[in-house]
Amino acid sequence: MEKRRFLKHLGLSSLTLPFITFCTENGAPETGDDTENSTGDGSCTITATETAGPFPTHSPSSLQRMDIRGDRTGIDLDIEITILNGNESCTPMEGAMVDIWHCDKDGNYSEYGGTGMQQENYADQHFLRGRQVTDANGKVAYTSIFPGWYQGRATHIHVHVYSASNQSLLVTQIAFPEGTDSAVNQVNASSGEGYTKGMNGYTSNARDNVFSDGVETEMSILSGSIDEGYSLTHRIVVRGQ
Repeated sequence: MEKRRFLKHLGLSSLTLPFITFCTENGAPETGDDTENSTGDGSCTITATETAGPFPTHSPSSLQRMDIRGDRTGIDLDIEITILNGNESCTPMEGAMVDIWHCDKDGNYSEYGGTGMQQENYADQHFLRGRQVTDANGKVAYTSIFPGWYQGRATHIHVHVYSASNQSLLVTQIAFPEGTDSAVNQVNASSGEGYTKGMNGYTSNARDNVFSDGVETEMSILSGSIDEGYSLTHRIVVRGQ
């Protein structure tokens, strides 16, 4: 994909952010100028809180990095997340720590093995996990692959947001648009790229045990193609300090 367009916009071309050690609600997505901080309906809605799931990152402080792919292959996915402060009219939150993690194209998570949907033991691997510190525009960016899916869950990405003082602000998840022409459908039909499950047995957002109560504040915006890769943008509104 063309030199990660949004990474250029962020001014991030390599792992140049200072290393910060941390211990261990989302605005509706919108398009438009970056200076527009409110959610799509003109409000400033806190992003929904969700479970961290059964596979949270064990030691996120050791994984401050932009490229989270590790040895995983799949269709390129550039991820840009903007963190907004709901206590300050959705102004960008600088200095927040943002952890993300998601499954590989086959539905497997690193750092775990031998349980649930895990088909192999990946306890000693750390693919598709990483953290970044938000810039002055409240933005972080990651290089990844398009997630696969597993039984009972729609395609999703996990997110945990911390303040600059290491206070947990929000645990949430990012949903993906669905439909006949959606990226989810197209990617999972691309067996030549290694996505062999197709959509047979896929759990839609409406039937997902996390998203079934609505994804208004968790829905991402996707653009791109199988050949060029995809870009995901998303805004998360937290209750700041």
